[in-house]
Amino acid sequence: MTEFVELGKKIYRLNNPREAHRFAVFIARCCLHPGKIAELKNFFSGSEILSEMAENYPFFYEQVTRAFFFHRSTFDERMKLVKENAEFFSETMNRDFLRMLYGEKTIDLWKLAIDENFGDLELILRAEPGQRKESLASVMLRLNGKINVYQIMFWIARDDLTGFSDATGDFAMWIGAIQGPNVENARELIKKITKKSQAYRTKNLILYAARAVARSLGVKKIFAVTNEGYYANNHIRRDRKLKVNFADLWQESGGTL
Repeated sequence: MTEFVELGKKIYRLNNPREAHRFAVFIARCCLHPGKIAELKNFFSGSEILSEMAENYPFFYEQVTRAFFFHRSTFDERMKLVKENAEFFSETMNRDFLRMLYGEKTIDLWKLAIDENFGDLELILRAEPGQRKESLASVMLRLNGKINVYQIMFWIARDDLTGFSDATGDFAMWIGAIQGPNVENARELIKKITKKSQAYRTKNLILYAARAVARSLGVKKIFAVTNEGYYANNHIRRDRKLKVNFADLWQESGGTL
């Protein structure tokens, strides 16, 4: 119990009532699955680099206990993908890269000057704690270092994660969500960026960037969430229209259902 409490203190801000409630739920779920939490701790204790990843990003432990990543994910599936994501990055990338990705820094990939008012559009890679419901890392288009324009949230796991019939056991990128801007002048912002990008749609630009990241990581397959597979299955507005129609976007970009 004590070790679960110490873990929870690293994840939640206990001075916030909602976070305090989640802390209590986290402790209860850990107590229901002590063997699996111990298995995950043993995994992250397996090497110095894995141990440092978990120290810098303790949310790994929360993510296995909650219904995250995709709709109706099981505890075992979440354990598998968290471990495989950590395995992939710890074996592929050096410690400095991982300290940035699973620390509090960003990895800068590309930059485009928009204008004096909007500043620079930056393409970055980072693990955002606020996006941990859908991912273990994100490719983000960010404006002026603070406005998230578009982002694709993903994790890396083997292609047999959900029983894919043609699985080969190779690592793949799994996209858990795509998210657009949530600011007052979003339409003007997107219009300006699209014009500066030679009329290339911003949501296609972020998908292009995610595919480029996958290639750079040596990943040859990408799986993307369906409308029905979104982790909370709650991205439908009151008028029953999708905020983002995942199926249409993936198929427009060459995806197969």
